[in-house]
Amino acid sequence: MMRIKVFSMLSKTRGLLLLGYMVFPLSGFAGEDTVFLQRVATYAKDAAVSGAVRRECDLESKVPLFVKKYARGGVEYVDNAAAVKNGKVLVIKITDVIGAGGGAWSGSKSLTIRGVLKDNGKEVADFHARRISGGGAFGGFKGTCSILGRNAKALGKDVALWLRNPAPGAKLGDLR
Repeated sequence: MMRIKVFSMLSKTRGLLLLGYMVFPLSGFAGEDTVFLQRVATYAKDAAVSGAVRRECDLESKVPLFVKKYARGGVEYVDNAAAVKNGKVLVIKITDVIGAGGGAWSGSKSLTIRGVLKDNGKEVADFHARRISGGGAFGGFKGTCSILGRNAKALGKDVALWLRNPAPGAKLGDLR
């Protein structure tokens, strides 16, 4: 009889926790304001990126996509970050891509980005981040864009974590 009551209490507790998570979902931001993220990252003017990577890999969309995904809330896309005058805005630029064709057979691939967080138009934090990958398991069977996409995903996680406590001059990913 006692076992049934204890089990019943545990079930009720789990149910209340589940209900609480549904009503108050966990987010990557503890009560912080929404961060507006430029939907498309741009290439820096001096970025040395091959034409094939620019045309085929879609890194400009992948990096912001993974930032938003791993931030777990608190991030909203904007098409024109410069138009946002009030609130926090994160603009990401792709500064360097090393990714010769040939997948893992032509060596490791790297993706470097720079981000600036502004609050009401004033720069409050920034970062440089790089991820390098040879493709991981079965890398020899992956193409260049697939490996660079893997880097974009890792950078998205890095930036999402940084957004929880943004600081000026941060080095993320393989730059740490």
